[in-house]
Amino acid sequence: MKAKQPNIKYVEWRSPEELHEISLNWVSELKFVKDEQHFLDELIENHTIQLISKKIFEKSKNILQELSLSRKGLDPLLKKIINHHNELTILLDGVDQPVEEKQYKEDHWELTMAVSKYLNNYKETKRRVFDLIKTIMKEGKQKRLLS
Repeated sequence: MKAKQPNIKYVEWRSPEELHEISLNWVSELKFVKDEQHFLDELIENHTIQLISKKIFEKSKNILQELSLSRKGLDPLLKKIINHHNELTILLDGVDQPVEEKQYKEDHWELTMAVSKYLNNYKETKRRVFDLIKTIMKEGKQKRLLS
């Protein structure tokens, strides 16, 4: 199930200070996602045998592919945000550059949508990983109880 694309009809323009904070927040969130992905890798590694069992192999394969795509998309997005953040000087230099300022605003809007989409998709994939691991753990407990 894909996350819904937000439908935003009104965009309030923000000050350079607010844009700075937004960019820093994006970087922080994405770095946290990167750490979280390491945790998910370890969790998956601990349950590899169960994940490759015939019963849930296809389901786990699809979920792990989604997680892999998410991991591959993280660094390029993070680099775009850092570059975008570094270009914030266009708004702060005091020089009137309407074309560059307009482009910066358009880039910021596109990044807002890209980050939102990435985080929504990542959260959905993470939920699916946790649901899958939870199912595996429940089955393991049931088998131990029956033994």
